[in-house]
This record gives sequence, structure tokens and C-alpha cells, in this order.
Amino acid sequence: RYLGVETLRYTDIVPKDKTLAEIDYEKALFYAAEDADITLRLWQRFEELLKEADLLDLLFTLELPILRIIAHMELEGIFLDEGVIDPLEEEFAGRIDQIKAQIFELAGKEFNLNSPKQLQEILFVEQGIPTGAKTRTGYSTASDVLEPLSGQYPLVALVLEYRELNKLASTYVEALPKQINRRTGRIHPTFQQTGTETGRLSCRDPNLQNIPVRTEEGRRIRSAFVPRTGCVFLSADYSQIELVVLAHMADDPGLKEAFLGGMDVHRFTASLIFDTPMPEVTSEMRAIAKTINFGVMYGMGTHALAQDLKITHQEAKRFIEQYFERYPAVRDFVEETKTRARKEEVVHTLSGRRRPVGEINSRNAVERARAERIAVNTIIQGSAADIMKQAMIRVDRMMRERRLLSALILQIHDELVFEVPLDEVEEMKALVKEAMEGAVTLSIPLNVSISVGSNWGEL
Repeated sequence: RYLGVETLRYTDIVPKDKTLAEIDYEKALFYAAEDADITLRLWQRFEELLKEADLLDLLFTLELPILRIIAHMELEGIFLDEGVIDPLEEEFAGRIDQIKAQIFELAGKEFNLNSPKQLQEILFVEQGIPTGAKTRTGYSTASDVLEPLSGQYPLVALVLEYRELNKLASTYVEALPKQINRRTGRIHPTFQQTGTETGRLSCRDPNLQNIPVRTEEGRRIRSAFVPRTGCVFLSADYSQIELVVLAHMADDPGLKEAFLGGMDVHRFTASLIFDTPMPEVTSEMRAIAKTINFGVMYGMGTHALAQDLKITHQEAKRFIEQYFERYPAVRDFVEETKTRARKEEVVHTLSGRRRPVGEINSRNAVERARAERIAVNTIIQGSAADIMKQAMIRVDRMMRERRLLSALILQIHDELVFEVPLDEVEEMKALVKEAMEGAVTLSIPLNVSISVGSNWGEL
């Protein structure tokens, strides 16, 4: 593709019943030499492309240094206490059976819950639940369609509860013990540097970034992960880093005031939107403000906000208008980002990472809207991801300089998890906080919260 060369394949020179060691020496030599030659030529070509795109600095200062840290993190792995996880399998199975029984009772008959065709027939035909989400194959039963209906229809709420519990049971409770490396006694997930378009790390085999932290079931699964004897887990979490990046890049005085004053940014936003003193802001008001704060970064429109908050389109429209009235520089930043993206068809993070957004000039309105959301979100989420990588490099360097035995074992987007010997806990608390908060200099200070626990669920 890049060199216009078709290389030899292993099967071209090695018959099925033989190994590389058994074939003619000259053939094996050429095959091996070609691998080295092509690798060098590809690097030379990629170096040119990276230089043209002004990405060499990002490669050498961020992505290559982080590679070694990720490798060490994967080698370290994390210990799973089978004595904690195993009983959950029977418990979750029992609860799933109970939920299924409730669903069948409400539906008036048994059916295959995992069949979208049967589920749509039960919900939208037999039960008459209203939905406008109809596809070529019938009514959609996707979670984003069912969520807005769950508050009004107990059957829908139970279906969503079944799905969540069933997913946790199959993906984690049943699968995790099988993923223990029997030589190390630990689970070694894979962290992918190029697994996302924004520069965030992704995780697989197993995906430990995806275990819910806000549900009781998720916390119980996390509690099965424990440190070595004589160690504890230490978690370091950036506080609202994406909102901090938004406030910095938009340079919005109101949003920056909330962070610089050490306030609860969602409560502060709610007080502005609802024109209510902060002490009088209710939890419901704060929840609405939180949804809007994060929704702005993901290009959430009136329809999506109305669905998410289960309110009318008119109310959602009013909330968004009030938000931008209070934070006008955020609105300007969003619009300027879209305008620049239409002109350049590419967006850049704070560290210079680039993402093409050619679809922003598409004739298709849906594609255009999606590209606009991607443009804004990439700058914010991608910049936050770059900051986290800078922090990981800084933490790693400081730990090596002090010859500490502590080890980074997980990266969960805005959070780092370390396995720390008891006699290093206080030193690591100070070191990690200093390293992460000093990773970059923004117009708003970064804030890191530290917690320590005897299992992952306690953090």
C-alpha cells in the first residue's frame, strides 16, 4: 500500500507440513531479509508522512515513551481473587432467573429475551408500547431506544436490567477466572495505543475499563481484584479533566470561575441555569446541569437531551439556550471549532494529534452532524487523553528516579491504579499527585484525587 511492493508470504515458501527451519537456506534468508528491508523502508516512508503532518514531535515525546510504560503495565497484570468472584456466578444467575420470571409474568408468556424479533413483538405489538424507532427489520430494541421508555413501563425497565446483569455475568463473572495466566496467577489485559480515534487507550482481553463503577454489581466485580500481600491499591483520578480542558480552550470566564474557586462545577452551572443560589440547588437541578455540561462536549442536541432527561423538547431547548447564555465563550468555541473544521477538514488536540473530519462537508445532513460532534469531542477528549499520557510518563520517570517498588497496573481513562507496598504509600500519594497535576500547564490547575484501598472496589 505505501511502497507498492508485494512481499513474500510465509505460506509462499513454507509448505504446510514443514517449518521455516526445514526449507532451503537461501529461500529462508531472502524471506527474513525482506522483512527487515521492508520494515526499514516503511519507517522511512512513515517518517516523511509524519513530518509532513507535523506529528514527529508527538511520536517521539508522547507515543513512543508511553509504549514502554504500557508494556510494563501489561506485564504486571492484576490479581483476581477467585474466592470472591466465583460465588457471584451463582448469585447473578439466580437474579437473572428472577428478572426473567418477572418479565414473563408481565408479558403474559415466555419468549427468547435475546431475540430482538421476539422482543419487539412483545413490547411494541402485544404490549402496545409506543415507539417511533422503526427500522427496515421492524422496531428497534436498542438500549438508547428503550432507556427513555423505562421510567414509564416496568417491563422495559426489567428488560434493561436483565441485559445489564446478563452482560456483566457473561463478560466478567464467568469469563474473568478463565483469563488468569496460570504461570503468573494474574490477569494481563491488553492496552491498545491505537484503539480509539481520539488517542485514548482502549483495553481488551478483558476490557477492565468497562466494568461499571456506579452500580453495586460493578463494584462487587471490582472488589474481586486485590493487591499482592503487603500491598494496597492506590487510585489517582483527574477531577473533571474534560470539563477543565473545555474551560481552558473556550477561555470562558464563568466556567473557569467555577474551577478556580474550587466549586462543584455542576452545582455552579445549575445555579446559573436555574437562577438559584448554590445552597438551594437541588440534586435534580444538579443532575440536569451535569448532563448538559458533558452533553455539550459530545454535541448533544435538543432531542438527545430531552430523551436523556425525560423532559419535553421545549424544556430541553430552553436548558441548552440558558447554558450558552451563561457560558457564551463555550458556545463561541463550539461554533468556531465547527467552522475551522469545515475549512481544514481536520482537527487538532492540544498536543498536536490530528483527526480528519472530511465528512463535515458531506451533502448528507446526518454525516455532517456526526462530523461536527466528532470535531468538538476529539479536541476535548483527545487533549485530555494526551494529558493523561504525559502524566503517565512523568509518574513513571519519578518512580524510577526514586527506585520505588510500586507499579502502575491499570489506566482507566482519567484514572491510574497502582499496586503499592505499604511502606511506600505516603510517598506515592505525594509523588503521583505532584506528577499528574504538573503534567501540563493550563489556565486552570489540574486537580487529582487520591484514594487507597485493599481491593479495587474500595477505590
